[in-house]
Amino acid sequence: MSKNLSELSARKGLKNNLFENLALPDVNKKQIAKDFLIGDASVTGAMSFYDFLKDKNKDKKIYLCNGSACLCAGTQNKVNQQLLNHFESNEIGHMTCLGRCHENSAFHYQGQNYSNLDEQQIDDVIQSNTRIDDNYCVASNGDKFLTSSPITIENFTQAFRQLITTGKKTVLANLKTSQLRGRGGAGFPIAYKLEAAANENATEKYIICNADEGDAGAYSDRYLLEQQPYLILFGIMASAYVVNANYGVLYIRAEYPKAITVIQQAIKDIENLALLANFKFKIIAAQGAYICGEETALINSIEGQRPEVRTRPPFPTQQGLFNQPTVVNNVETLASIYTILQKGGNYYSQLGTDKSTGTKLVSLDSGFNKPGIYEVEMGTPLTTVFELLGGGFRKKLKALQIGGPLGGIIPIKKINGLSLDFESFTEHGFLLGHASVVSIPADFSMIDYLHHLFEFAAYESCGKCFPCRLGTKRGEELLTNAIKHGNKIERVLFDDLLDTLQQGSLCAHGGGIPLPVKNVLQYFSDELNDYFF
Repeated sequence: MSKNLSELSARKGLKNNLFENLALPDVNKKQIAKDFLIGDASVTGAMSFYDFLKDKNKDKKIYLCNGSACLCAGTQNKVNQQLLNHFESNEIGHMTCLGRCHENSAFHYQGQNYSNLDEQQIDDVIQSNTRIDDNYCVASNGDKFLTSSPITIENFTQAFRQLITTGKKTVLANLKTSQLRGRGGAGFPIAYKLEAAANENATEKYIICNADEGDAGAYSDRYLLEQQPYLILFGIMASAYVVNANYGVLYIRAEYPKAITVIQQAIKDIENLALLANFKFKIIAAQGAYICGEETALINSIEGQRPEVRTRPPFPTQQGLFNQPTVVNNVETLASIYTILQKGGNYYSQLGTDKSTGTKLVSLDSGFNKPGIYEVEMGTPLTTVFELLGGGFRKKLKALQIGGPLGGIIPIKKINGLSLDFESFTEHGFLLGHASVVSIPADFSMIDYLHHLFEFAAYESCGKCFPCRLGTKRGEELLTNAIKHGNKIERVLFDDLLDTLQQGSLCAHGGGIPLPVKNVLQYFSDELNDYFF
């Protein structure tokens, strides 16, 4: 982080945002550097980081999903061959992930996502720009808060006016009582973030909705953004009310184009009501960088800096966007606030377990007979989620990766002992995270899956710290040499690499990748004997 660059970017702030200037189609790097009083190298360094701003990707005309769910489903080679009937190979890029994990065969073309199309449908899309939407199951095993019928603008207005009459202290007290924990992975209580920012003395404060968490297999954020926009915007405005923030920023993945359109319309509806004085929403359309799901990298990105992870302290609630107090929460966390303030914090806290309260969205991929988004009370056995809601497995599986690329890899035999809550997963050496489920088929090579994880981690590393920047790449190289050239990996050396990543990385990107790798080494060692010594 550069404090000076943050201050320079703050001069024009969100109205003439530096990051959005970098993303303009006819960008003039030298003019931007001059306008914002920053160096040419800073402009080039920031732009070169993002998939959709890199010079090498400017000739891409279509993007193929290369997420873990599509990889395991084995659909993408066939789609790629069909796309080659229309495009040169150098015109086909990649995106990770498009949130079409429920049916796979996913690709992005001219600002729209598509999946599970036959050859004729692909021809229609490319030749006639035919729009074809997807479909997936949305259900619950109990209380429906996030999967109920979408709230209306009238519901929103009434609830927010009621919130104002109760006062900030009561709103914060309800959130504390609810024990709502962040739904993006870390599980940090939202009330303490809000309280910390509220206690800071500053002329400007910000609430950021982190809608750039791109965990493969997770499309719950996409569901909420596209189908429950008012829940998210309510959570942002309620948070802004508590901390006295004038801006609510939604940083939305480029991979979710429809979400941006839906949220834009919902914001127009709300802003016309003027429910919170001097408050404004701002949408930032991301440009393709997984690391921006980490809150400090996201903040750097909005400022137009290279999206590298910041060292902490200071924490964002003290010194975040433009060096001002900032609260960052993910989509599902913010969407849960409406129910808590409507039904009361005590009601919400009675659901789930003592330390994991409320409900959680689960994303089931195409490995299930009924893939979709399911709202599940915390503490529910995984077997109930998979069998009762998901309809059981569509094919024979050897493992599930739950919680994204940095989440644990759970062998099928371990499912019976797990329940859907933070503590159960941690106790058994796994990670709940987004509660995204990627099905790994029985015939899928685990050494290939390990290579996929390291390749992803190396490509998406921000490069700020040596352990992650060098360690993820070294892991990818070791596995490549073992698979392609028969060069066995020394297990002691590999374990040392994992420990260095886990202990030395600045954030959960480098620090988290050892978890699924260690799970594979522990539970699938027989498959790896030919590659390690």
